[in-house]
Amino acid sequence: MIKRELYLSKIRGFYDSDLVKILVGIRRSGKSVILQQIIDELKEKKVENSHIIYINFEFIEYEELQDYKKLNLYIKDKIKDKKLYYIFLDEVQNVSKFEKVVNSLRASLKNVSIFITGSNSKLLSDEISTVLSGRYVIFNINPLTYKEYIELTNKNPKAEENFWDFVKWGGLPNRIQFQDDKDIKEYLHSVFDSIILRDVVDRLGLKDTALFNSLLQYIIDTTGREFSANNIIKFLKSEGRDVSTVTLYNYLDALCKALIIKKVYRYDIHGKAILKTLNKYYMTDLGIAQIKNNNFEINKPFAIENVVYNELIAREYDVYIGKTKKGEVDFIANKDGDKKYIQVSYLLADDKVIQREFGELKIIEDNFPKYVITLDKTDFSQEGIIHKNIIDFLISEDF
Repeated sequence: MIKRELYLSKIRGFYDSDLVKILVGIRRSGKSVILQQIIDELKEKKVENSHIIYINFEFIEYEELQDYKKLNLYIKDKIKDKKLYYIFLDEVQNVSKFEKVVNSLRASLKNVSIFITGSNSKLLSDEISTVLSGRYVIFNINPLTYKEYIELTNKNPKAEENFWDFVKWGGLPNRIQFQDDKDIKEYLHSVFDSIILRDVVDRLGLKDTALFNSLLQYIIDTTGREFSANNIIKFLKSEGRDVSTVTLYNYLDALCKALIIKKVYRYDIHGKAILKTLNKYYMTDLGIAQIKNNNFEINKPFAIENVVYNELIAREYDVYIGKTKKGEVDFIANKDGDKKYIQVSYLLADDKVIQREFGELKIIEDNFPKYVITLDKTDFSQEGIIHKNIIDFLISEDF
């Protein structure tokens, strides 16, 4: 397993902090591995084993500790002196009222550094924010980036077949160990089923898995397009499902809470305001999209757009869809005032496509960098707008 320096570099400064470190990500995105890598680094710094308390709530040997009072006693019994103790609570959402334990430990003990992971962003952020009152820091853990995938597999990053393998089967780390398409599908199906059963049905109480599948299928088929509740309701009716708008939004919200999809809001470039309507959804992992794709073939233009979105998120940009006076820009990426406008296209096949992709950026009047990202190897940069090959974009830090 590769060392996920992308995240470790951000977490290291908090190793000894009294802030609760929260790692949030879709199931099997590598959170447990990152915790183990943190533990390894602590041991390299000569931290004693007795001062590292690790509990994975998916392990049956810790099942009794899913009672929050027993968990609290178990941890406090292990703290014997005034040296700093490092507490790791992995998949902590399996513990009812876990937030009380975290708050109690943090408030009553001055010599603890607490790390927790979870697979449900809403569950963690809502409950923790209320109890801890800002005494925490969240790290969003994503599936592998293309660069990490290449590092893990030792494949040629420039070979398009490797790029398309990443696009097709996604970046969940454990899928790399399977070579046969059938085995990869079975693994991804097991991950998806565990998300639905544990993070949606059990925790959110929404039990219509058929509706989830139909809704997710629609999202996959319309990735990168404007969201329309009416269109989804019509689609579901054609599938024999009569669903109210309220139910639709409840299930859509559940898919977001389980981190299967991510909502992207629009930003009015001219009016400088975030818009709450006509948002879009992208897949957290394209491997999950592939196993739910009834068409079997990859929708290359939208898949590439999704890959760029996920890369921007991994690089910690805040991402919006850009609304211009005449149309839209695929992404506005903003990080600490570093703003970029980005158009994404499969190929710049002819002059009409070139005019369309570059034209939307030309009408933006400010001087922030503008990019067109495609699979083309020829450089079509013009009038200050930078054209980048998508593979070069994914493996380069120069952006």
